[in-house]
Amino acid sequence: MNDIAIPVLHSAVAIMTPLLLAAMGGLFTELSGMLNIALEGLMLTGAFTSIIFTFYTGNMVVGILIGILCTMALAALLGSITLHLKSNVFITGLATNLFASGLTVVLSFRLFGNKGVVVFEEIGDLPRLSIPFLQRIPVIGDLFIGHHILVYISWILLLITSLVLYKTPFGFRLRAAGLHETTLVSLGMRPQRYRFIAFLISGFTCALAGAVLTLNLGAFVPNITSGKGWIALVVIFLGQKKPLGLLLAALVFGFADAFSNYAQGAWNIPADFILAIPYLFTLLAMVGFSMYTSRKNRIE
Repeated sequence: MNDIAIPVLHSAVAIMTPLLLAAMGGLFTELSGMLNIALEGLMLTGAFTSIIFTFYTGNMVVGILIGILCTMALAALLGSITLHLKSNVFITGLATNLFASGLTVVLSFRLFGNKGVVVFEEIGDLPRLSIPFLQRIPVIGDLFIGHHILVYISWILLLITSLVLYKTPFGFRLRAAGLHETTLVSLGMRPQRYRFIAFLISGFTCALAGAVLTLNLGAFVPNITSGKGWIALVVIFLGQKKPLGLLLAALVFGFADAFSNYAQGAWNIPADFILAIPYLFTLLAMVGFSMYTSRKNRIE
């Protein structure tokens, strides 16, 4: 049994990384009082720009950094339209998703003459780390060693997220913007300022999430995110809007995806059904969460 469980769980840890990163950014906007449904578009922008600029510069670090800047610029545009021009956040979020989906395909065609998959054979693999003290831990060590560097960076960012939100004045004020906006205003502070910063943070983390998808594959596939931005939104709510909850929820979804990959080779089931497992799981998770919150509200 361990021969199956360990590889699936190891794969789940890697698969959950883009979900965890995107959910972290979405957590900041959610706690500031803005539901950011543009995570999908921001991830797709980060995925495309990271691998494109890695290809043109020949340097993966530079490519990721430029990808972060491009994605944060889109997040800034989204935040400006929503907060300063008073546009509906749902409409601007959907527009961002559609804009990123169309623009990446158009640019891919203009640059490479291909509307389909663009493979970058010149780009090397993401660096993988070997952490000695983890290797000595039975079972657990097998799950957490041998991943690429962005997996470990996501864990560090999760720790930083927890510290920033609950141990710093900025975190207190950001959460106050979502919970007690009038109190924040009475103290002479601007809730919109903290919400705009939250949008920028979501651009940063979503750029890294997108970079994981393309740089780990070494190719750009149109709409490579395939709904992962929407799943990241589910992760936020299933995780009870807590950093540790995000980790656990993302791991559960990562396991569902990893299990579907394993099932393709192990079971004689139509591939379309197996590929739908993560999305079916997302639907069931949302239904279960809605039932749980409704019951909890009735009890209270």
